[in-house]
Amino acid sequence: MELLRGEEVRRNAQAESDARTQAQGGWGRIVITSVKEARNKWMEGLDLSMIAGRLGKREPEVVIDILIDEKMQVRIARFAMSEQDLVEALRHPKTCVVTDGNNAVPEEGKPHPRSVGTYPRVLGRYARDKGVISMEEAVKKMTSLPARRLGIRDRGLIAPGYRADLVAFDPEKIIDRATYDDPWQYPEGIFAVFVNGLPVVWEGEMTGKRPGMPLRHEATQRKSIL
Repeated sequence: MELLRGEEVRRNAQAESDARTQAQGGWGRIVITSVKEARNKWMEGLDLSMIAGRLGKREPEVVIDILIDEKMQVRIARFAMSEQDLVEALRHPKTCVVTDGNNAVPEEGKPHPRSVGTYPRVLGRYARDKGVISMEEAVKKMTSLPARRLGIRDRGLIAPGYRADLVAFDPEKIIDRATYDDPWQYPEGIFAVFVNGLPVVWEGEMTGKRPGMPLRHEATQRKSIL
């Protein structure tokens, strides 16, 4: 009886997942970026249709197998966004530029290229090349605007009393190079990065300095003082 219930749950999960994914463009629009098990590392960078084809199974069945085998520790990239929606959102004066990319190392798989390319992409592609917003507006959306929205009072501007978090880049050369196949291609056009006044990147190379610190919401700062 328990076995039958398990099979029924699996069939329902496969059917629901397949219906939702087909409505969003199909299994070929979902790429596995990271798995934990060495035996599954060949899947990284491939979409689920490719993986299913190699295994000789249907995509919904393969997905359940992978999730069970990996104990749910699977990261993916999904292609379901509209470029025009992105452009319209970027133009809105209250929109900040952020990313949900993750910190990782090459040995941990192929993360979404946004992890190393988001900000250079906005500066190079959308500000300089496409003119969606000005370079100045792009910088504001990455610095002072999110700092104010998050209540971080000493970041986001070059001013007395502010932390010296600075990026020195060439506006004519700045661009992202990361791809889904090779996400570990770092951006071009960045000369130096300063965190709390110390250079962590100089002439495009890491310096080894680690002066970063947790950023606290202004209200949290006041509470901790009291």
